[in-house]
Amino acid sequence: MLTINKIEQAQHSLNEAEKKVNHQYRLGYHIMAPANWINDPNGLVQYKGEYHVFYQHHPYDENWGPMHWGHVKSKDLVHWQHLPIALAPGDTFDKDGCFSGSAVDNEGELTLIYTGHNYIDKELDTFFQNQNIAVSKDGITFEKAETNPVIAEPPADSSHHFRDPKVWKHEDFWYMILGNSTKKKEGRVILYRSSNLRKWEYVGVLAKSGGDLGYMWECPDFFELDGKHVLMISPQGIEAKGDSYHNLFQTGYLVGEYNYETNTFHHGSFTELDYGHDFYAVQTLLDDKGRRIAIGWMDMWEANMPTKEDGWCGALTLPRELTLREDKVLMNPVQELTSLRKTQYNMLTNKALSNSYVVEVNEDLLEIQAVFDLADCQASSVGIKIRGINNEETLMCYNLNEQKLLLDCTHSGKEDGVRKVALQAGETLALRIFVDRSSVEVFANEGQATMTSRIYPKESRLGIELFTEGGNVIVKELTYWNLKDIWG
Repeated sequence: MLTINKIEQAQHSLNEAEKKVNHQYRLGYHIMAPANWINDPNGLVQYKGEYHVFYQHHPYDENWGPMHWGHVKSKDLVHWQHLPIALAPGDTFDKDGCFSGSAVDNEGELTLIYTGHNYIDKELDTFFQNQNIAVSKDGITFEKAETNPVIAEPPADSSHHFRDPKVWKHEDFWYMILGNSTKKKEGRVILYRSSNLRKWEYVGVLAKSGGDLGYMWECPDFFELDGKHVLMISPQGIEAKGDSYHNLFQTGYLVGEYNYETNTFHHGSFTELDYGHDFYAVQTLLDDKGRRIAIGWMDMWEANMPTKEDGWCGALTLPRELTLREDKVLMNPVQELTSLRKTQYNMLTNKALSNSYVVEVNEDLLEIQAVFDLADCQASSVGIKIRGINNEETLMCYNLNEQKLLLDCTHSGKEDGVRKVALQAGETLALRIFVDRSSVEVFANEGQATMTSRIYPKESRLGIELFTEGGNVIVKELTYWNLKDIWG
Protein backbone atom coordinates (compact mmCIF):
# COMPACT_ATOMS: atom_id res chain seq x y z
CA MET A 1 0.00 0.00 0.00
CA LEU A 2 2.92 2.32 0.76
CA THR A 3 4.26 1.88 -2.78
CA ILE A 4 0.84 2.52 -4.35
CA ASN A 5 0.51 5.74 -2.36
CA LYS A 6 3.93 6.89 -3.55
CA ILE A 7 2.90 6.19 -7.14
CA GLU A 8 -0.41 8.00 -6.71
CA GLN A 9 1.38 10.96 -5.17
CA ALA A 10 3.92 11.06 -8.03
CA GLN A 11 1.19 10.74 -10.64
CA HIS A 12 -0.78 13.61 -9.10
CA SER A 13 2.33 15.81 -9.12
CA LEU A 14 2.97 14.93 -12.76
CA ASN A 15 -0.63 15.67 -13.76
CA GLU A 16 -0.40 19.12 -12.16
CA ALA A 17 2.99 19.83 -13.79
CA GLU A 18 1.60 18.89 -17.21
CA LYS A 19 -0.86 21.79 -17.03
CA LYS A 20 2.02 24.28 -16.81
CA VAL A 21 4.24 22.98 -19.64
CA ASN A 22 5.29 25.43 -22.36
CA HIS A 23 4.97 23.64 -25.70
CA GLN A 24 7.40 25.64 -27.87
CA TYR A 25 9.95 22.79 -28.07
CA ARG A 26 7.64 19.85 -27.37
CA LEU A 27 8.24 17.05 -29.83
CA GLY A 28 5.53 15.86 -32.19
CA TYR A 29 6.31 12.17 -32.71
CA HIS A 30 8.88 11.13 -30.09
CA ILE A 31 8.41 9.58 -26.66
CA MET A 32 8.41 12.20 -23.89
CA ALA A 33 6.95 12.36 -20.40
CA PRO A 34 3.87 14.57 -19.95
CA ALA A 35 6.14 16.92 -17.93
CA ASN A 36 9.38 17.09 -15.95
CA TRP A 37 12.60 15.09 -16.34
CA ILE A 38 13.34 11.83 -18.19
CA ASN A 39 16.54 10.04 -19.19
CA ASP A 40 17.36 6.39 -19.99
CA PRO A 41 14.87 4.15 -21.80
CA ASN A 42 14.11 1.04 -19.72
CA GLY A 43 12.20 -2.19 -20.12
CA LEU A 44 11.62 -2.35 -23.88
CA VAL A 45 9.31 -5.32 -24.31
CA GLN A 46 6.35 -6.70 -26.24
CA TYR A 47 3.53 -7.77 -23.94
CA LYS A 48 0.08 -9.00 -24.95
CA GLY A 49 0.51 -7.71 -28.47
CA GLU A 50 1.72 -4.21 -27.59
CA TYR A 51 5.11 -2.52 -27.35
CA HIS A 52 5.96 -1.15 -23.91
CA VAL A 53 8.72 1.36 -23.17
CA PHE A 54 9.59 2.55 -19.69
CA TYR A 55 11.99 5.37 -18.89
CA GLN A 56 13.87 6.98 -16.02
CA HIS A 57 11.65 9.76 -14.76
CA HIS A 58 11.53 12.42 -12.05
CA PRO A 59 7.85 13.39 -11.87
CA TYR A 60 8.40 16.17 -9.32
CA ASP A 61 10.92 18.34 -11.16
CA GLU A 62 12.39 19.17 -14.57
CA ASN A 63 15.86 18.28 -13.20
CA TRP A 64 17.26 14.85 -12.42
CA GLY A 65 16.13 13.55 -9.03
CA PRO A 66 14.94 10.36 -7.29
CA MET A 67 14.25 8.08 -10.22
CA HIS A 68 10.81 6.65 -10.94
CA TRP A 69 9.81 4.60 -13.99
CA GLY A 70 7.59 6.37 -16.51
CA HIS A 71 5.65 4.22 -18.96
CA VAL A 72 4.21 4.34 -22.49
CA LYS A 73 2.79 1.70 -24.80
CA SER A 74 2.02 1.40 -28.51
CA LYS A 75 0.54 -1.05 -30.98
CA ASP A 76 2.71 0.17 -33.86
CA LEU A 77 5.90 1.85 -32.50
CA VAL A 78 4.52 5.17 -33.77
CA HIS A 79 1.44 6.19 -31.78
CA TRP A 80 2.26 6.13 -28.06
CA GLN A 81 -0.03 6.26 -25.05
CA HIS A 82 1.05 7.46 -21.61
CA LEU A 83 0.34 5.00 -18.81
CA PRO A 84 0.53 5.59 -15.03
CA ILE A 85 3.95 5.74 -13.41
CA ALA A 86 5.11 2.15 -13.00
CA LEU A 87 7.69 2.33 -10.18
CA ALA A 88 8.35 4.76 -7.34
CA PRO A 89 11.32 4.59 -4.95
CA GLY A 90 11.16 4.64 -1.18
CA ASP A 91 11.30 1.03 0.01
CA THR A 92 14.21 -0.26 2.08
CA PHE A 93 15.93 -1.69 -1.00
CA ASP A 94 15.39 1.30 -3.37
CA LYS A 95 14.94 4.22 -1.00
CA ASP A 96 16.69 6.79 -3.23
CA GLY A 97 15.82 5.62 -6.72
CA CYS A 98 14.51 2.95 -9.04
CA PHE A 99 17.39 3.06 -11.51
CA SER A 100 17.55 1.61 -15.02
CA GLY A 101 16.75 -1.96 -15.96
CA SER A 102 14.77 -4.18 -18.29
CA ALA A 103 11.50 -6.09 -18.68
CA VAL A 104 10.53 -9.64 -19.64
CA ASP A 105 7.28 -11.47 -20.27
CA ASN A 106 7.47 -14.40 -17.84
CA GLU A 107 4.59 -16.63 -18.98
CA GLY A 108 2.10 -13.78 -18.95
CA GLU A 109 3.55 -11.98 -15.96
CA LEU A 110 5.30 -8.75 -16.98
CA THR A 111 8.42 -8.54 -14.84
CA LEU A 112 10.55 -5.43 -14.38
CA ILE A 113 14.15 -5.91 -13.25
CA TYR A 114 15.75 -2.73 -11.95
CA THR A 115 18.50 -1.29 -9.78
CA GLY A 116 17.74 0.01 -6.32
CA HIS A 117 19.81 3.11 -5.52
CA ASN A 118 20.55 3.83 -1.88
CA TYR A 119 22.61 6.73 -0.57
CA ILE A 120 24.98 6.33 2.34
CA ASP A 121 25.98 10.01 2.19
CA LYS A 122 24.34 12.02 -0.60
CA GLU A 123 26.68 15.02 -0.29
CA LEU A 124 29.72 12.77 -0.68
CA ASP A 125 27.91 10.70 -3.37
CA THR A 126 28.56 7.45 -1.52
CA PHE A 127 25.92 4.80 -2.13
CA PHE A 128 25.16 1.13 -2.61
CA GLN A 129 23.13 -0.51 -5.37
CA ASN A 130 21.20 -3.77 -5.64
CA GLN A 131 18.90 -5.53 -8.11
CA ASN A 132 15.15 -5.91 -7.65
CA ILE A 133 12.03 -7.07 -9.47
CA ALA A 134 8.42 -5.94 -9.75
CA VAL A 135 5.61 -7.90 -11.42
CA SER A 136 2.30 -7.16 -13.12
CA LYS A 137 -0.59 -9.21 -14.47
CA ASP A 138 -2.11 -6.36 -16.49
CA GLY A 139 1.02 -4.52 -17.71
CA ILE A 140 -0.02 -1.34 -15.88
CA THR A 141 0.12 -1.85 -12.09
CA PHE A 142 3.31 -3.35 -10.64
CA GLU A 143 4.02 -4.93 -7.29
CA LYS A 144 7.54 -5.16 -5.94
CA ALA A 145 8.63 -8.65 -4.91
CA GLU A 146 8.80 -9.50 -1.21
CA THR A 147 12.13 -11.21 -1.92
CA ASN A 148 13.83 -7.94 -2.99
CA PRO A 149 16.66 -7.43 -3.41
CA VAL A 150 17.13 -10.46 -5.62
CA ILE A 151 20.85 -9.60 -5.85
CA ALA A 152 21.92 -7.74 -2.72
CA GLU A 153 25.52 -6.82 -3.51
CA PRO A 154 28.14 -6.92 -6.27
CA PRO A 155 31.09 -9.33 -6.54
CA ALA A 156 33.94 -8.87 -4.08
CA ASP A 157 36.30 -7.30 -6.64
CA SER A 158 33.70 -4.71 -7.65
CA SER A 159 33.27 -1.05 -6.86
CA HIS A 160 29.88 0.28 -5.70
CA HIS A 161 28.87 0.92 -9.36
CA PHE A 162 26.56 -2.04 -9.96
CA ARG A 163 23.49 -1.26 -12.05
CA ASP A 164 21.26 -1.38 -15.15
CA PRO A 165 20.29 -5.08 -15.39
CA LYS A 166 19.41 -6.45 -18.83
CA VAL A 167 17.65 -9.83 -18.63
CA TRP A 168 16.85 -12.38 -21.35
CA LYS A 169 16.11 -16.09 -21.59
CA HIS A 170 18.33 -18.62 -23.34
CA GLU A 171 17.19 -22.25 -23.35
CA ASP A 172 16.27 -23.14 -19.74
CA PHE A 173 17.83 -20.17 -17.93
CA TRP A 174 17.37 -16.46 -17.46
CA TYR A 175 20.53 -14.41 -17.87
CA MET A 176 21.29 -10.98 -16.46
CA ILE A 177 24.12 -8.64 -17.37
CA LEU A 178 25.00 -5.60 -15.28
CA GLY A 179 27.08 -2.49 -15.81
CA ASN A 180 29.92 -2.48 -13.34
CA SER A 181 33.39 -1.23 -12.54
CA THR A 182 36.28 -2.80 -10.69
CA LYS A 183 37.95 -1.37 -7.62
CA LYS A 184 40.69 -0.27 -10.06
CA LYS A 185 38.06 1.87 -11.86
CA GLU A 186 37.86 -0.21 -15.03
CA GLY A 187 34.53 -0.56 -16.77
CA ARG A 188 33.09 -4.02 -17.35
CA VAL A 189 29.94 -6.10 -17.80
CA ILE A 190 29.24 -9.00 -15.43
CA LEU A 191 26.88 -11.97 -15.89
CA TYR A 192 24.39 -13.78 -13.64
CA ARG A 193 22.09 -16.77 -14.24
CA SER A 194 18.75 -17.87 -12.76
CA SER A 195 16.07 -20.50 -13.26
CA ASN A 196 13.24 -18.40 -11.77
CA LEU A 197 14.20 -14.66 -11.81
CA ARG A 198 14.39 -14.73 -7.98
CA LYS A 199 17.60 -16.57 -7.14
CA TRP A 200 20.69 -15.60 -9.15
CA GLU A 201 24.15 -17.11 -9.32
CA TYR A 202 27.19 -15.10 -10.38
CA VAL A 203 28.76 -16.50 -13.56
CA GLY A 204 31.61 -14.06 -14.12
CA VAL A 205 32.88 -11.23 -16.30
CA LEU A 206 31.43 -11.05 -19.81
CA ALA A 207 33.68 -8.25 -21.08
CA LYS A 208 35.90 -5.56 -19.57
CA SER A 209 37.92 -2.50 -20.43
CA GLY A 210 41.57 -2.89 -21.23
CA GLY A 211 42.13 0.46 -19.54
CA ASP A 212 41.11 2.63 -22.49
CA LEU A 213 37.31 2.26 -22.37
CA GLY A 214 36.40 4.23 -19.29
CA TYR A 215 35.83 3.67 -15.59
CA MET A 216 32.21 2.47 -15.78
CA TRP A 217 30.07 0.71 -18.40
CA GLU A 218 26.44 1.74 -18.06
CA CYS A 219 23.25 0.34 -19.61
CA PRO A 220 24.60 -2.89 -21.16
CA ASP A 221 22.60 -4.93 -23.67
CA PHE A 222 23.62 -8.27 -25.16
CA PHE A 223 21.96 -10.08 -28.04
CA GLU A 224 22.42 -12.14 -31.17
CA LEU A 225 22.23 -10.27 -34.47
CA ASP A 226 22.65 -11.83 -37.91
CA GLY A 227 24.71 -14.73 -36.57
CA LYS A 228 27.01 -12.73 -34.26
CA HIS A 229 26.71 -11.51 -30.67
CA VAL A 230 26.59 -7.79 -29.95
CA LEU A 231 27.34 -6.16 -26.61
CA MET A 232 26.08 -2.59 -26.40
CA ILE A 233 27.48 -0.41 -23.62
CA SER A 234 27.54 3.23 -22.56
CA PRO A 235 31.05 3.83 -21.17
CA GLN A 236 31.83 6.72 -18.88
CA GLY A 237 35.27 8.30 -18.90
CA ILE A 238 36.58 7.88 -22.46
CA GLU A 239 38.66 10.82 -23.65
CA ALA A 240 38.00 12.46 -27.04
CA LYS A 241 40.13 11.13 -29.89
CA GLY A 242 39.98 12.57 -33.40
CA ASP A 243 36.32 12.79 -34.40
CA SER A 244 35.28 10.25 -31.77
CA TYR A 245 34.11 10.47 -28.15
CA HIS A 246 33.22 14.17 -28.10
CA ASN A 247 30.18 13.82 -25.84
CA LEU A 248 30.52 13.61 -22.08
CA PHE A 249 29.70 9.88 -22.25
CA GLN A 250 29.47 7.53 -25.22
CA THR A 251 27.32 4.68 -26.47
CA GLY A 252 28.72 1.94 -28.69
CA TYR A 253 29.18 -1.76 -29.19
CA LEU A 254 31.44 -4.79 -29.43
CA VAL A 255 30.76 -7.55 -31.99
CA GLY A 256 32.01 -11.11 -31.66
CA GLU A 257 31.37 -14.78 -30.88
CA TYR A 258 29.92 -15.93 -27.56
CA ASN A 259 29.88 -19.32 -25.83
CA TYR A 260 27.28 -19.75 -23.07
CA GLU A 261 28.95 -22.86 -21.64
CA THR A 262 32.28 -21.15 -21.00
CA ASN A 263 31.09 -17.50 -20.79
CA THR A 264 33.69 -16.44 -23.34
CA PHE A 265 33.08 -13.49 -25.63
CA HIS A 266 35.72 -12.97 -28.32
CA HIS A 267 35.08 -9.58 -29.86
CA GLY A 268 36.50 -6.77 -31.94
CA SER A 269 37.13 -3.15 -31.00
CA PHE A 270 34.63 -0.67 -29.56
CA THR A 271 32.64 1.33 -32.12
CA GLU A 272 30.42 4.33 -31.45
CA LEU A 273 26.81 3.79 -32.46
CA ASP A 274 25.70 7.36 -33.17
CA TYR A 275 27.90 10.40 -33.80
CA GLY A 276 25.53 13.22 -32.90
CA HIS A 277 25.39 15.25 -29.71
CA ASP A 278 22.48 13.53 -27.99
CA PHE A 279 22.40 9.73 -27.97
CA TYR A 280 22.97 7.63 -24.85
CA ALA A 281 21.88 4.56 -22.88
CA VAL A 282 20.44 2.65 -25.84
CA GLN A 283 18.26 -0.40 -25.13
CA THR A 284 16.77 -2.99 -27.48
CA LEU A 285 14.06 -5.60 -27.80
CA LEU A 286 13.45 -8.50 -30.17
CA ASP A 287 9.92 -8.18 -31.51
CA ASP A 288 7.51 -10.77 -32.92
CA LYS A 289 8.62 -9.89 -36.45
CA GLY A 290 12.16 -11.00 -35.62
CA ARG A 291 13.51 -7.45 -35.58
CA ARG A 292 16.05 -6.12 -33.11
CA ILE A 293 14.72 -2.62 -32.29
CA ALA A 294 16.72 0.02 -30.43
CA ILE A 295 15.71 3.22 -28.64
CA GLY A 296 18.12 5.63 -26.95
CA TRP A 297 17.94 8.67 -24.70
CA MET A 298 17.94 11.73 -26.97
CA ASP A 299 19.91 14.03 -24.66
CA MET A 300 23.32 14.09 -22.96
CA TRP A 301 24.48 14.58 -19.39
CA GLU A 302 25.61 18.12 -18.50
CA ALA A 303 24.43 19.46 -21.87
CA ASN A 304 22.45 22.68 -22.21
CA MET A 305 18.76 21.78 -21.91
CA PRO A 306 16.61 24.90 -22.55
CA THR A 307 13.34 22.98 -22.16
CA LYS A 308 13.83 22.94 -18.38
CA GLU A 309 12.53 26.52 -18.45
CA ASP A 310 9.39 25.12 -20.11
CA GLY A 311 8.68 22.55 -17.39
CA TRP A 312 10.03 19.43 -19.07
CA CYS A 313 13.32 17.84 -20.08
CA GLY A 314 14.35 14.77 -22.05
CA ALA A 315 13.08 12.57 -24.86
CA LEU A 316 13.75 9.24 -26.50
CA THR A 317 14.91 8.62 -30.07
CA LEU A 318 12.83 7.14 -32.85
CA PRO A 319 12.70 3.33 -32.77
CA ARG A 320 15.43 1.96 -35.02
CA GLU A 321 15.86 -1.47 -36.55
CA LEU A 322 19.35 -2.92 -36.16
CA THR A 323 21.16 -4.99 -38.76
CA LEU A 324 24.74 -6.19 -39.04
CA ARG A 325 26.98 -5.74 -42.07
CA GLU A 326 30.62 -6.84 -41.89
CA ASP A 327 30.62 -6.49 -38.08
CA LYS A 328 29.17 -2.98 -38.29
CA VAL A 329 25.83 -2.32 -36.64
CA LEU A 330 23.49 -0.30 -38.87
CA MET A 331 20.50 1.62 -37.52
CA ASN A 332 17.50 2.62 -39.62
CA PRO A 333 14.06 3.96 -38.67
CA VAL A 334 11.48 1.20 -38.29
CA GLN A 335 9.27 0.81 -41.34
CA GLU A 336 6.13 1.77 -39.40
CA LEU A 337 7.30 5.39 -39.19
CA THR A 338 6.16 5.93 -42.78
CA SER A 339 2.64 6.09 -41.30
CA LEU A 340 3.55 9.52 -39.91
CA ARG A 341 3.69 10.94 -43.43
CA LYS A 342 0.99 13.37 -44.52
CA THR A 343 1.58 15.35 -47.74
CA GLN A 344 4.48 14.28 -49.98
CA TYR A 345 6.42 16.87 -51.98
CA ASN A 346 8.67 15.68 -54.83
CA MET A 347 10.91 18.69 -55.45
CA LEU A 348 13.87 17.48 -57.55
CA THR A 349 14.67 14.42 -59.68
CA ASN A 350 18.02 14.04 -61.50
CA LYS A 351 18.73 17.78 -61.56
CA ALA A 352 22.16 19.42 -61.81
CA LEU A 353 22.91 21.72 -58.89
CA SER A 354 25.62 24.34 -59.29
CA ASN A 355 25.14 26.39 -56.13
CA SER A 356 22.02 26.00 -53.97
CA TYR A 357 18.33 25.21 -54.17
CA VAL A 358 15.85 26.41 -51.56
CA VAL A 359 12.40 25.05 -50.81
CA GLU A 360 10.28 27.33 -48.68
CA VAL A 361 8.65 25.30 -45.93
CA ASN A 362 7.92 26.39 -42.37
CA GLU A 363 6.72 23.06 -40.99
CA ASP A 364 8.29 21.88 -37.71
CA LEU A 365 7.70 18.15 -38.29
CA LEU A 366 9.45 16.87 -41.39
CA GLU A 367 10.96 13.82 -43.01
CA ILE A 368 13.44 14.64 -45.79
CA GLN A 369 15.04 12.35 -48.35
CA ALA A 370 17.98 13.89 -50.25
CA VAL A 371 20.06 11.77 -52.64
CA PHE A 372 23.25 13.05 -54.31
CA ASP A 373 25.02 11.36 -57.25
CA LEU A 374 28.72 11.34 -56.36
CA ALA A 375 29.91 9.13 -59.26
CA ASP A 376 31.29 11.97 -61.42
CA CYS A 377 30.93 14.75 -58.90
CA GLN A 378 33.65 17.43 -58.93
CA ALA A 379 32.34 19.25 -55.87
CA SER A 380 34.37 19.41 -52.67
CA SER A 381 31.28 19.17 -50.47
CA VAL A 382 27.52 18.77 -50.74
CA GLY A 383 24.77 18.89 -48.21
CA ILE A 384 21.53 20.19 -46.82
CA LYS A 385 20.47 22.91 -44.41
CA ILE A 386 17.32 23.22 -42.35
CA ARG A 387 16.98 26.98 -42.52
CA GLY A 388 15.41 29.46 -40.14
CA ILE A 389 14.99 33.19 -40.32
CA ASN A 390 17.79 35.46 -39.00
CA ASN A 391 20.52 33.02 -40.16
CA GLU A 392 19.45 30.12 -37.98
CA GLU A 393 20.27 26.76 -39.55
CA THR A 394 21.03 23.10 -38.89
CA LEU A 395 23.71 21.99 -41.35
CA MET A 396 24.48 18.50 -42.68
CA CYS A 397 27.52 18.52 -44.99
CA TYR A 398 29.47 15.72 -46.68
CA ASN A 399 33.12 16.45 -47.53
CA LEU A 400 34.07 14.32 -50.53
CA ASN A 401 37.81 14.69 -50.04
CA GLU A 402 37.82 13.83 -46.35
CA GLN A 403 34.92 11.37 -46.75
CA LYS A 404 33.30 12.71 -43.60
CA LEU A 405 29.74 13.67 -42.75
CA LEU A 406 29.38 16.76 -40.57
CA LEU A 407 26.43 17.85 -38.45
CA ASP A 408 26.63 21.49 -37.33
CA CYS A 409 24.01 22.73 -34.86
CA THR A 410 25.96 25.82 -33.80
CA HIS A 411 23.35 28.11 -35.33
CA SER A 412 20.39 26.23 -33.90
CA GLY A 413 21.00 26.70 -30.20
CA LYS A 414 23.79 24.20 -29.64
CA GLU A 415 27.00 24.90 -27.78
CA ASP A 416 29.96 22.83 -29.03
CA GLY A 417 27.79 22.40 -32.09
CA VAL A 418 29.88 20.34 -34.56
CA ARG A 419 30.13 16.57 -34.85
CA LYS A 420 31.80 14.51 -37.60
CA VAL A 421 31.80 10.87 -38.67
CA ALA A 422 33.80 9.01 -41.32
CA LEU A 423 31.59 7.82 -44.16
CA GLN A 424 32.75 6.14 -47.36
CA ALA A 425 29.70 7.10 -49.35
CA GLY A 426 30.85 5.65 -52.70
CA GLU A 427 28.82 6.75 -55.71
CA THR A 428 25.71 7.87 -53.82
CA LEU A 429 25.03 9.91 -50.70
CA ALA A 430 21.50 9.32 -49.40
CA LEU A 431 20.40 11.34 -46.37
CA ARG A 432 17.17 10.50 -44.58
CA ILE A 433 16.46 13.20 -42.03
CA PHE A 434 13.77 13.51 -39.36
CA VAL A 435 13.14 16.98 -37.93
CA ASP A 436 10.86 17.30 -34.91
CA ARG A 437 10.74 20.85 -33.46
CA SER A 438 13.74 20.42 -31.16
CA SER A 439 15.48 17.37 -32.60
CA VAL A 440 17.17 16.16 -35.77
CA GLU A 441 18.04 12.52 -36.62
CA VAL A 442 20.19 11.85 -39.67
CA PHE A 443 20.48 8.41 -41.30
CA ALA A 444 23.12 8.30 -44.04
CA ASN A 445 23.31 5.59 -46.70
CA GLU A 446 20.86 3.25 -45.03
CA GLY A 447 22.44 3.44 -41.61
CA GLN A 448 26.13 3.46 -42.47
CA ALA A 449 26.25 6.53 -40.22
CA THR A 450 23.70 8.10 -37.88
CA MET A 451 23.78 11.44 -36.09
CA THR A 452 21.21 12.46 -33.47
CA SER A 453 21.02 15.89 -31.83
CA ARG A 454 18.63 18.17 -29.99
CA ILE A 455 18.26 21.64 -31.51
CA TYR A 456 16.67 24.78 -30.09
CA PRO A 457 15.85 27.30 -32.81
CA LYS A 458 14.46 30.59 -31.57
CA GLU A 459 12.82 31.63 -34.84
CA SER A 460 10.41 30.11 -37.34
CA ARG A 461 11.50 27.70 -40.06
CA LEU A 462 12.36 29.22 -43.41
CA GLY A 463 12.96 26.19 -45.60
CA ILE A 464 15.16 23.36 -46.84
CA GLU A 465 18.30 24.25 -48.76
CA LEU A 466 20.42 21.86 -50.83
CA PHE A 467 23.90 23.13 -51.63
CA THR A 468 27.16 22.23 -53.34
CA GLU A 469 30.60 23.78 -52.99
CA GLY A 470 33.52 23.58 -55.42
CA GLY A 471 31.58 22.12 -58.36
CA ASN A 472 28.30 20.77 -59.64
CA VAL A 473 26.41 17.76 -58.32
CA ILE A 474 23.46 15.79 -59.69
CA VAL A 475 20.61 15.64 -57.20
CA LYS A 476 18.91 12.29 -57.80
CA GLU A 477 16.08 13.09 -55.42
CA LEU A 478 14.75 15.68 -53.03
CA THR A 479 11.52 14.62 -51.38
CA TYR A 480 9.99 15.74 -48.13
CA TRP A 481 6.89 14.94 -46.10
CA ASN A 482 4.95 16.85 -43.49
CA LEU A 483 4.53 14.55 -40.51
CA LYS A 484 1.72 13.97 -38.02
CA ASP A 485 1.84 15.22 -34.46
CA ILE A 486 0.91 12.11 -32.46
CA TRP A 487 0.51 14.12 -29.25
CA GLY A 488 -1.84 16.67 -30.81
